[in-house]
This record gives sequence, C-alpha cells and structure tokens, in this order.
Amino acid sequence: MFVLIGFLIGFFAAVPVGPVNIYIISQTLKRDFFHGMIAGLSTALLDLTFCLVSLIGFFHISLNLSGYTQWLKVGAAAILFFLGLKLFHDARNFKLNTGNNGPIAKSARPLLGVVLLYVSNPSLYAFWIGVAGAVTAHGLLKNGFWPAILFAFSCSLGALLWYFFLVRLVSHHQAKFQETTFKKMLFILGSFLIAFAIFTFISAFANIKLAGQVF
Repeated sequence: MFVLIGFLIGFFAAVPVGPVNIYIISQTLKRDFFHGMIAGLSTALLDLTFCLVSLIGFFHISLNLSGYTQWLKVGAAAILFFLGLKLFHDARNFKLNTGNNGPIAKSARPLLGVVLLYVSNPSLYAFWIGVAGAVTAHGLLKNGFWPAILFAFSCSLGALLWYFFLVRLVSHHQAKFQETTFKKMLFILGSFLIAFAIFTFISAFANIKLAGQVF
C-alpha cells in the first residue's frame, strides 16, 4: 500500500509547472529526447535521495536549514536568472538540427543544471521532510530501512513516469515546429525562469528583512 502511495506522491508532486519542468522542456527542445530524459532521470534520482534522507531523519539530526533558507533562496534566484538568460541567448541563436548538421553530441549539461536547481531550492527540502513526517505520523509507512528505500524508490518512479510523459510529448511534437516557433518557445521558457528568479529573490529578501526585524 505504501508503495502505491509513494508512486502517486512522486507523480503528482512532479506535475506542477516549475523551474525543473521548464528546464526539462528546454533541454528537450534545444537537444533531443535523450537529453530531456537525462534531466528528468536526474531529478527523479534527487527525489529518491532527498526522500530517503528525510525518512531516516538525517535532516532532523545533523542539519538545520532554518537559518540558511533565505540564502538558499538567493542562490536559487541567481541560478534561475542565469538559466533564464541562457535560454534568451539560445532563443536568439537556435538552429534546427538537420541531417546535414549530424547527430547532436551527448552532453552532461542537463544533469548539472538539474542538480543546481534542485540543491538550491529549499522548498524541495521542506516538501520531502513534510512527506516523511506525514507518512510516518499517520502510520502509512512501516519502521525500518527497507520500507524507507521502497517508499523513496516508488516516489522516484512516479516522478520519472511524469517526466517521461512530458519529454515524450514535447519531442513527439518537436518535428512539427518551425525554427521561429522554437525560438519563441525558448524565449517564453526563459521568461518563466526569470519570473521565478524574481519571485524567489523577493521572497528571500522578505525573509531576510523579517529576520532583521526580529533581532
């Protein structure tokens, strides 16, 4: 039962539009299905890791994030802003890959981008800590290391299924788009990332100001 719950949590947690989904879409558009799935698989593995870490209580024992949340948000805003500017640059210089251009070279950039987005986002830590607290408090997950692994793995599989659907959908319709359409889509995706960056920075600044008033 808890495996099905974990699968559903992972799937529906991955669905909302956010920086990670936007980045995965952009990698699919700029490169291909393979690179989009590399980004999606990287995110799913990070979900598994943070879910498992939260379940075994590592954060509660040896890490206190409350004092660093605002600075993590500032870092996340900087990364989002940089990636948004990169998409603006790509939108101006994008060229469709034709048979004459040869195959697209394999690159580890999607993995690096996802890692930067993930580790700088404090809301993801809070989400998995909240999930771990909820499933243990309501007795949905048995105590023990292996149940925790199975639950985290099921969450990861649920997220991976969504990313597969997302990347497959984008890559399936990719051939129908003209070069100008790709440029417009990359520009729109970049605008979304810049908007997320501004929102994150304002949120971090508000937290810093509030902390200063408290002290």
